[in-house]
Amino acid sequence: MNTDLQFIPLGTHVVTRVPVHTPSGEITRPTGAVGVIVRTPVDPRHAYRVRFPDGFETSFLKRELDVRKHHKQLDAPDTPDWLTFVQYRCVVGSRAFGLATDESDTDRRGFYLPPAELHWSLWSVPEQLEDHDNQEAYWELQKFLSLALKANPNVLECLYTPLIEHASPLALELLAMRGAFLSTLVYQTYNGYVLSQFKKLEADLRNHGEIRWKHAMHLVRLLISGIAVLEEGEVLVHVGEHKEALLAIKRGSVAWQDVNAWRLALHARFDRALPNSRLPERPDYARVNAFLLRARRSMLADA
Repeated sequence: MNTDLQFIPLGTHVVTRVPVHTPSGEITRPTGAVGVIVRTPVDPRHAYRVRFPDGFETSFLKRELDVRKHHKQLDAPDTPDWLTFVQYRCVVGSRAFGLATDESDTDRRGFYLPPAELHWSLWSVPEQLEDHDNQEAYWELQKFLSLALKANPNVLECLYTPLIEHASPLALELLAMRGAFLSTLVYQTYNGYVLSQFKKLEADLRNHGEIRWKHAMHLVRLLISGIAVLEEGEVLVHVGEHKEALLAIKRGSVAWQDVNAWRLALHARFDRALPNSRLPERPDYARVNAFLLRARRSMLADA
């Protein structure tokens, strides 16, 4: 709870970790008394001045105090190595898109499912695990499924990437039913995001005379992928025939008006694809929910 790595700011409410004694040894303030910091030290070796509700003041070292809002938190057990519970690991990003260069990172995504005991405990299970140094991120299964049901592009691409590094039997079951996540919500999610982001790019161009060409490339790629979902019922991850045109945008070799013209043509095709799509208006919530319940039950054995 208490840490000596940072100063406690002036005005912070604190809880004492030691009692306050008179010179004769009488306890005037018990351990757990609440006060407020009225003076901070110049360095960690010196004391804080604390005022109690009745106006009495005395000094405490940092190790003798807890910040009150932290004091009320539950003492957590040792944090488990959440990565040991990863059920699905895949490569996404430029390598999966077929747009990688020598400088490209390898982005890994997936989901994890901890034992039931950890879900049932007082301490929360993190919704997402991130390892920035290694470009990895994993969602807890329920969060992963919820995002996919909302047509989140990053998660749908996890389900359809051709580059799979690890898949447990549970993950293979999910991949076999990945079509349950597809619906015409893709139109609103993909189209709406690209529209908002292109407005920002246009503002950057007006205000700064420059844009993030890599971002522009991925927005165009996202429209191509979304159209494929509506027309073919599949999430297009590898860009195939569009590779050179997209990389030209990334290099800044394509004039802005030409990039924008391509984008508008893709929007128009997206509009035409919507009423002709065979996809349902909503994903198959019942099927996905049944899978989640099976997955949760499967972790009982590991509790």
